[in-house]
Amino acid sequence: MILKAVKSFFTYIGGVTLILCEGLKNAYKIPSSYRLILNQILSMGISSLPIVMIVSVFAGMVTGFQAAYQTKGLVPELYIGMGVVKAVMIELGPMLTGLIVAGRVSSSIAAELGTMRVTEQIDAFEIMGIDPGRYLIMPRIIAGILVLPILTIFAELIMILGGLLVSVWALDLSGYIYIRGVRTNFIEITLWGGLIKSVVFGFIVGLLGCYHGFHARGGAEGVGQATTRAVVGSMVLILVFDYLIAKLVF
Repeated sequence: MILKAVKSFFTYIGGVTLILCEGLKNAYKIPSSYRLILNQILSMGISSLPIVMIVSVFAGMVTGFQAAYQTKGLVPELYIGMGVVKAVMIELGPMLTGLIVAGRVSSSIAAELGTMRVTEQIDAFEIMGIDPGRYLIMPRIIAGILVLPILTIFAELIMILGGLLVSVWALDLSGYIYIRGVRTNFIEITLWGGLIKSVVFGFIVGLLGCYHGFHARGGAEGVGQATTRAVVGSMVLILVFDYLIAKLVF
């Protein structure tokens, strides 16, 4: 049982590495493939933006409310805005956005490529001499790397505004005091550290979506299993790398 698990683990790592190599070997073709990349950016970004905005505003409101509740009578009200911006930029912004995009985009990539695999469209590409690495893998990985930081910036801004709304409307806190706290606690490393996380998360989402899509087998059931594995794998790795990057950067 243990040997089988170890073998499966290294097989998985090897398969992901091969998919990564297929994307990297076509990296020099990025300028000539900008249309493919742009299409993926628009598809991933526009489709994910509404759910990111909805989740972010309520996450910001909860963060603001909890910051006020936990510090009530202990610290000045200025610390509410300070606590919100710190939590949002270091953890909540990049991590929540990464998990949302993992559920929305990684599943979409795996389903699309998995359907192409089981219907032998990818095999047809190879027979015609068309490199799947350039047309299917590389654009999705690059798009994931570019889309996640943009969505993360939107999410962080909306979370901070959500914290402002709940602080002013529900907690009777002065908007000036909240914004002053946000500005007081803004440190560049918190912003850049979160964006570094988002770049890595985007890479994970694109890579695992492509890997599980390319290895889908067994018709519609196999595509469904590949989609599930892509989402679960992306979310687990996002949480793992969230800790590792935080340890290195902060």
